[in-house]
Amino acid sequence: MDRRAHRIAVKLALAGIGAAALLCGAPIAAQKLYKYQDANGVWVYTDQRPPSGQTYDERDLEHRFERPEIRLFRRPAAGGGVALVANNTFFAPVQIKFRLVKMANVGADSPNDGWRILAPRTEVELLAVSKDDPNAVSTFEYEFAYLVGDPHAEHAPDRPYRLPYAIASSFPVSQAYPSTITHRDASSMHAIDFVMPVGTQVFAARRGVVIEVASDFHDSGLDPEVDGPRANIIRVLHDDGTMSLYAHLNWNSIRVLPGQHVERGEYLADSGNTGFTTGPHLHFAVQRNREGTLVSLPVEFAGADGHAMTVRAGQRYTAH
Repeated sequence: MDRRAHRIAVKLALAGIGAAALLCGAPIAAQKLYKYQDANGVWVYTDQRPPSGQTYDERDLEHRFERPEIRLFRRPAAGGGVALVANNTFFAPVQIKFRLVKMANVGADSPNDGWRILAPRTEVELLAVSKDDPNAVSTFEYEFAYLVGDPHAEHAPDRPYRLPYAIASSFPVSQAYPSTITHRDASSMHAIDFVMPVGTQVFAARRGVVIEVASDFHDSGLDPEVDGPRANIIRVLHDDGTMSLYAHLNWNSIRVLPGQHVERGEYLADSGNTGFTTGPHLHFAVQRNREGTLVSLPVEFAGADGHAMTVRAGQRYTAH
């Protein structure tokens, strides 16, 4: 069971409703780690504060990398105007839509909306705002939404994907298209759930560049709104512009960073049971940006003879 893919789509498609206040970003709350012994003397590590009366140790988790984001800011433009500039810190292209609101003394010839594709790690001027009255103050606010991925991408792998676990090992599939127990939205419809114990090594199914990592979470739950965003994940961008998602990973097992190139079969992390899930498994999906919506794509894996195969729910598959 997984909603992480859907939550990412919502976050990226709708994040960034911005105005002048966004010129100074609010600090992100530090992730907490709580450690305590349960009634049986077993040490428990969690990101949830223990029950009242429970003795525990608490510490802040330090992030090993800067979380990618889209930043908008203003700077002077020619003729006394103001330029609206976007900075893309992702190691991936990003589609952004934007518009000006609450405008005062803005020239009639100034564009007030549009969309662009921002190349990875670039800074781009979105528009320049002129003054209607050059002697008066010009003000405006802005709104924007963005989605990682180039909407022109086409899924074109050069060979079938590798099953994302160790060679010669096999695991059952609990959910795969056309089964739609929880994979009902566009971003997860073609995702595959591999049932595997916590701590199972996960390997790259295809080469690419790591563009997103979440590794701070410890627990699972059944509330999609609360637990959906709390899955540890790795997202990898491929040469054709599509992206692989590995979700529900174990805390403190992820061995890659954003911007890192990974090869097919390279060790990424261990499977876990984090986020919105009923039990330990690896959620794997290939996705693309399709006209501003994150959608999942059908995937074929390499079988014993190297030929492509489509996995089905209820079957067990061995990696080759």
